[in-house]
Amino acid sequence: MSSISASRPSTFGEELANSISHGLGVLLAIVGLPILVVNAVRIGSTAAMVGAAVFGGSAILLYMASTLYHAVSHQRAKAWLQRLDYGAIYLLIAGTYTPVALGVLRGSWGLALLGVIWSLALLGLVFKLVVGARFHRLSTALYVAMGWMALIAIRPLWLHLPAGGLILLFGGGAAYTLGVVFFMLHERLRYSHFVWHLFVLAGTGCHYATVLMYIA
Repeated sequence: MSSISASRPSTFGEELANSISHGLGVLLAIVGLPILVVNAVRIGSTAAMVGAAVFGGSAILLYMASTLYHAVSHQRAKAWLQRLDYGAIYLLIAGTYTPVALGVLRGSWGLALLGVIWSLALLGLVFKLVVGARFHRLSTALYVAMGWMALIAIRPLWLHLPAGGLILLFGGGAAYTLGVVFFMLHERLRYSHFVWHLFVLAGTGCHYATVLMYIA
């Protein structure tokens, strides 16, 4: 995920750390996707298969976009990859909701939440592709708001998801949210973006475990 401001360009060391951290995310997501899908196939649920595939695919896209953005030095290419990087955050958020909505909430709750979150994600993607790094605070607030929209469905989640799944699900959300603090400190703290990447990896890991052990 991209550095938040052009006023303090990231150093070579920072970009190297950023690239390596989310490059690891790409590898883990690629390895993890077929495991999720095979597990869902064993369950025999179409909803579980779709949810696992969408979640895994959105994770691969996010980590690939982030890695390429931080690894590329050509300014024109970097500018466009930054837009994709920002936009892919929306897709990962919606991709994370998909197995929860299809495999846990289901019915009217699941379909309604899925429709809202994917509509917001697609609008957010188009918005970031158009405006790029501008309106950064607004985009960050929307990321966080979309992530915690799951609280709207806390009752059905409490009823249908085991305690371990709830802990992992909201633990992942907490990791992303705490990471936002470092995401916003790029101007003042070197390698803060790398720390943000570590929180993102932790958040995705928690959600991957939720899907693997309790949903797909």
